[in-house]
Amino acid sequence: MQQKEKKEQQNDSIWIVIAGYNEEKRIGTVILDLKKNNYHNIVVVDDGSKDRTSESAADAGAIVLRHVINRGQGAALKTGMDFAVKNNAEIIVTFDADGQHHAEEIPRLTSPIINGEVDACLGSRFLDTSSNVSWHRKVVLKGGAWIIWLFYGIRLTDSHNGFRAIKKEAVQKLEFKADRMEHASEIVEQIGKQNVRYKEIPVTITYTDYSVQKGQSSLAAFGILWNMIKSKVLK
Repeated sequence: MQQKEKKEQQNDSIWIVIAGYNEEKRIGTVILDLKKNNYHNIVVVDDGSKDRTSESAADAGAIVLRHVINRGQGAALKTGMDFAVKNNAEIIVTFDADGQHHAEEIPRLTSPIINGEVDACLGSRFLDTSSNVSWHRKVVLKGGAWIIWLFYGIRLTDSHNGFRAIKKEAVQKLEFKADRMEHASEIVEQIGKQNVRYKEIPVTITYTDYSVQKGQSSLAAFGILWNMIKSKVLK
């Protein structure tokens, strides 16, 4: 019983932040699955959706914040992370709205932080074979990881994985400026620049017809890589 209470107390200090744009169809299921795994501090930032994303998230029991216009995933996550920090979150987990991530894997990301090993855990879909990644997406993500190593000196097996956990004190050190998908590279850059202790953790990313349709295309991912190169060269 004491062990169960301790786990519940730890979960109370973990806040889940979800950026959502037109996710009415899936967001409720995602939130209910998180709650089933005993995560109750769930913040959904509705990034200017044109559907009932806010209502579905609120009905499922999440705290809902809303951007009046669509600003991008990076801006939405920053809004949610800032809110979580102000409300005494100890660890912040960023989680996708489309059902690609698995709530039961959250302890993989949070345990090393709770145990004091690191300050941030970054999910990787390439440290095991559980994720159904297409070959062309794998090429893009591996290319992104190579560019991150080249530009920032941080060796990763995966790039642009939105499943991550960061300790509050580390979040407060990170300076986020990118509003859109480039935020994923910016987070890694800031982790290196601020000397945040980190490690990669194997996680499962499950692609479905819905998540592939909703997610960024490989062409868009190439655009992100190009923007990374331009921003580095122009600094």
